[in-house]
Amino acid sequence: MSGGMPMPGDWMMSMMWMPMGGRLSSAAIFTGMWLAMMIAMMLPSTMPMLLLYRRVVAFRANRAKTAESTPRGSRVRTATFLLASGYFFVWTLFGVVAYTLGALLANAAMRSETFSRALPRAGGLALCLAGVYQLTPWKLACLRHCRDPLTLIAHHVDGGQFAALRLGIHHGAFCAACCWALMLIQLVLGVMNLAAMISIAVIIALEKMLPWGEWVARFAGTAAIVGGAAMALRAF
Repeated sequence: MSGGMPMPGDWMMSMMWMPMGGRLSSAAIFTGMWLAMMIAMMLPSTMPMLLLYRRVVAFRANRAKTAESTPRGSRVRTATFLLASGYFFVWTLFGVVAYTLGALLANAAMRSETFSRALPRAGGLALCLAGVYQLTPWKLACLRHCRDPLTLIAHHVDGGQFAALRLGIHHGAFCAACCWALMLIQLVLGVMNLAAMISIAVIIALEKMLPWGEWVARFAGTAAIVGGAAMALRAF
């Protein structure tokens, strides 16, 4: 998927958005690569929650007085796996939506030179939009939710066999609401841009794990606004 095609408007269309052997197979390839990228990017900031949940489930299993034949270690591993599966399922859906929109934009750019020339300006405005969201109360509310795994687990640790899966989906939804703007920046700068991927992963980890993570979010938002404005102005 490396390389790209020069487009009107002085930008490169990534091979990622070009059908390779059919749109369905291209979507499947993108989804698999997106999932791998999300695991690499999001696991560092999500690992504390997974480990905390594993400890809570193991503690409850050790205290339980049941006659179940299923080994407790197996139940703990299964619950942790379901939690991670629910979390990354949400990010997989995010990738499917991103691919659909990206493919539509790429197809429109291939068909219309005017549309293609407008995309760099649209990319700059998208960066500005992402930056503005980083400064909003909605972003900070979702970030506080992600930064408090103990309260989250305490409210969802009960609920039957699929409680872990529901918790993973719940946490993944809040995480997507918290980080969608950063992922938009990643998509604008290049979905397979390794430098951008590492930078976004570091920002996400710092936002969620440092006591002053909210200031990291504000700094990233300000930088995105400045960079987006410069990109849009350069495209005129």
